Amino acid sequence: MSAVPMQLKSHVAGRWQAGAGDAQPLRDATTGQVIAAASSAGIDFAAMLAHARQVGGPALCALTFHERAAVLKRLAQHLSGLKEEFYALSFATGATRADSWIDIDGGLGTLFAYASRGMRELPDGHVYVDGDTERLSKSGGFVGQHICTPLAGAAVHINAFNFPVWGMLEKLAPTLLAGVPAIVKPATATAYLTELVFRRIVESGLLPAGAVQLVCGGVGDLFDHLTGQDVVSFTGSASTAARLRTHPAVIAHAVRFIGETDSINCCVLGADAAPGTPEFDAFVREVAREMTAKAGQKCTAIRKALVPAAHADAAVQAIRAALAKVVIGDPRLEQVGMGPLAGLGQRSEVLARIAELAGEAQLVSDARNDFVGADRERGAFVAPTLLLCREPRAARAVHTVEAFGPVCTLMPYATPAEAIDYARRGEGSLVSSIFTADDALARELVLGLAPFHGRLLVVNRDCARESTGHGSPLPGLVHGGPGRAGGGEEMGGLRGVLHYMQRTALQGSPQTLSAVTGRWLRGAAERQDSVHPFRRAFGELEIGTTLRSAEREVTLEDIERFAALTGDTFYAHMDEEAARRNPLFGGRVAHGYFLISAAAGLFVDPPYGPVLANYGLERLRFAKPVRPGDRIKVRLTCKSKSLRAGKGYGEVSWDTEITNQDGDVVASYDVLTMVSADPA
Repeated sequence: MSAVPMQLKSHVAGRWQAGAGDAQPLRDATTGQVIAAASSAGIDFAAMLAHARQVGGPALCALTFHERAAVLKRLAQHLSGLKEEFYALSFATGATRADSWIDIDGGLGTLFAYASRGMRELPDGHVYVDGDTERLSKSGGFVGQHICTPLAGAAVHINAFNFPVWGMLEKLAPTLLAGVPAIVKPATATAYLTELVFRRIVESGLLPAGAVQLVCGGVGDLFDHLTGQDVVSFTGSASTAARLRTHPAVIAHAVRFIGETDSINCCVLGADAAPGTPEFDAFVREVAREMTAKAGQKCTAIRKALVPAAHADAAVQAIRAALAKVVIGDPRLEQVGMGPLAGLGQRSEVLARIAELAGEAQLVSDARNDFVGADRERGAFVAPTLLLCREPRAARAVHTVEAFGPVCTLMPYATPAEAIDYARRGEGSLVSSIFTADDALARELVLGLAPFHGRLLVVNRDCARESTGHGSPLPGLVHGGPGRAGGGEEMGGLRGVLHYMQRTALQGSPQTLSAVTGRWLRGAAERQDSVHPFRRAFGELEIGTTLRSAEREVTLEDIERFAALTGDTFYAHMDEEAARRNPLFGGRVAHGYFLISAAAGLFVDPPYGPVLANYGLERLRFAKPVRPGDRIKVRLTCKSKSLRAGKGYGEVSWDTEITNQDGDVVASYDVLTMVSADPA
């Protein structure tokens, strides 16, 4: 590593720019050596926002959801090939190899996850259709449909110091997939790692111009230039979140603010989980792991461990024994399991909070000064600190003060209601975990804790081995929480994408709404084709292409043969007397699944062709019974298309209705097919 500190640069309007004036020195968390300096002085923040809105936004919106998803996948693949470079620099943040895996591979995994979801769950178009069509008139000629489109502003991402890679990528993935450009502002203390990864993103050339920009240093007057089309996504302290959330521009323009702040997360050991049970052992492992992973510098780390009073002493001894096995020191050493905090300032802050907690709780962990391969004065080391609060009901600090480091307070409780009360005193947190094999107790605790938590993990012997753990936010699940935790949500699958889009209630004719959404709606124009639609390759199919079949009479023999073939001899199909007693039928009726099968016989085109497979049905509803002697026919309409890039086929959804001789709908559903991109 160079003896001359590197000057971090911001990426502004397509070019790298060093800050003017004095820069803040950034130090290696283990050695105290200055390795970088950062300043954002002199940056034109209004110009950054203008560049995002005028260049980045239009470039991203020109791409379809699938094209954006493909970019995310290629970016994740590109960065994956550079991981070792990132790992090498990550040691300077105090992270061990295992800690860096959470940060670096976790961030890359989030990119991959959103790329996959974008391909699977979003259309190959520019408009996301949210929910079902609302019929607004008797004839169906006037309808409503909710749609989501990208905001026309910029997303300002303000990230915390503890995850310089994951913190950036977990916000970028849904933002870019939504089609919104981002300005990334990492916490300055570890910005050198973020800047390195960001630099490799820019060098890849995979993102459109203006899609991403970077600020190394303070945010200057950036907030003064925000509008109602912008979004702020913040991770950090509750005090900073409150200050930013109440910025005059945020209030005046109703700027969307997604907050994820540090919280007093807890875990609860069930009364059934006595020492010697798998649940007790899992509880001990999880508390020890959450105290030492990233040196406890995780917004999801366990800060309060609630245990039945009868098991409190056993829990203290077991956790102490687990912590004693952890090797603390220079994270570059293979045998080290826990490194230092991110910096000396963070160490001072944590020690001050420990002193505050010690006013209400007893220090029960062993004193540790054995920091391997490191100078305890220059390095920001704090030993794992376990406290025991015997009287949590009368305490205040243990419920409200967070030491953002390897610190946890154990609290005994008498009843489940008391455990719920202690958990709720944290006033809202990101996550709580429950360790019990008693499902009734689990239900009671979940219902009591859920209003105050963004995520709940229930661990027992059946899932402990496969559990991803208390402190692991996942792309498909919401990361956030109420109250003190910030009141926001991140990730959560498509929920995270929709944070950066505007939901609009669109009203008009089915034909107009179909043209806007790219999805055929019932009542819109049908395209009649002399060629069977199953003879058309993916690119030849047009939305609205419709097949109307011939009729088929349903006979009693059909019903009985279907029953004999399938074994479905339910009385409504086979027993005339019993069926008459059914107020819904008044006599024997055809099997619903026979109707689906018979409908397929009416609309399929048997010879080999572009249709490769039928992979499912969606939204199936049986609307009216069909009796022997009724005649059915089918309308099959191309509803939506989604090309699987590079696969040689696309997915086609067909809006399907089965009607009887009176024109009444007896069944409706979507048929899902895979259609070749090449003509047969």
